[in-house]
Amino acid sequence: AAVFSTSKAVVSTQSTGKIWLMFAQFEIRQKNLSEARKIMGTSIGKCPKPKLFKGYIDLELQMREFDRCRKIYEKFLEFDMSNCNTWIKFAELETILGDSDRARAIFNLAIQQPLLDMPEILWKAYIDFEVEEEEHDRVRALYKSLLQRTKHVKVWISYGNFEATIEEAERARDIFEEADRSLQQESQKEERVLCLEAWREFEMKHGTEQTQNDIAKKMPRRVKKRRKIDVEEGGEGGWEEYWDYIFPDAEANSSNLKLLQMAKMWKKQQQESSEEEDEEEEENEEEG
Repeated sequence: AAVFSTSKAVVSTQSTGKIWLMFAQFEIRQKNLSEARKIMGTSIGKCPKPKLFKGYIDLELQMREFDRCRKIYEKFLEFDMSNCNTWIKFAELETILGDSDRARAIFNLAIQQPLLDMPEILWKAYIDFEVEEEEHDRVRALYKSLLQRTKHVKVWISYGNFEATIEEAERARDIFEEADRSLQQESQKEERVLCLEAWREFEMKHGTEQTQNDIAKKMPRRVKKRRKIDVEEGGEGGWEEYWDYIFPDAEANSSNLKLLQMAKMWKKQQQESSEEEDEEEEENEEEG
């Protein structure tokens, strides 16, 4: 006890989280819970570190003091509202306690934060939560909201696969089709290939022979190309080989463009030929 009393004086002036935790654990072994709580409360006041918050929460969980856990989580988030793991753990606690409304409110508040350290895991946790709750319309709303923030191909694929898992094949197909259009407009070739491969896999499991043929026609050709290496001014760059993807719709558009260009050239030639004929007629009239 004397050792920890001395340590208390030390940690009062130094941010040594490990000693705070050891001190609190010592008091718990002495069955002095109130003193352990005082120590942990003082610790997060003097040196608020994630490890101390987590240690305090674990202590109250062991005591099954869930209201105290909530208050500590709130303090934890006041300390750092960008920590996605804290938001997720807080929501998970409410889920374990059977309070879905509280868990949903926590997730909803979390995704509204202007700065988050790992937003992708937070959104995934929120979506997984609603999937477990079988709130399919809420899941769709979350995916749509997420797609307003990012058009990442993994989000599109996850959304499509979600609809497939609940046997909503038409919805899934519509999502894959929308994803393909979006990625095409953004000229994201590699991402578009990933999307089409996921779509093809979906059609192999849930589609018909017709839909499987349709997606097969959308798959690109993989071709090897060469490009010049960009170097600093004055340097000589060589050439490098790389793989590119040629999509059927791009080839069709290219063919249409060539036809359009040829039509314009033909029209221009006709106009020029007509003008030359007019000039010859005028010259003949003047001579006559």
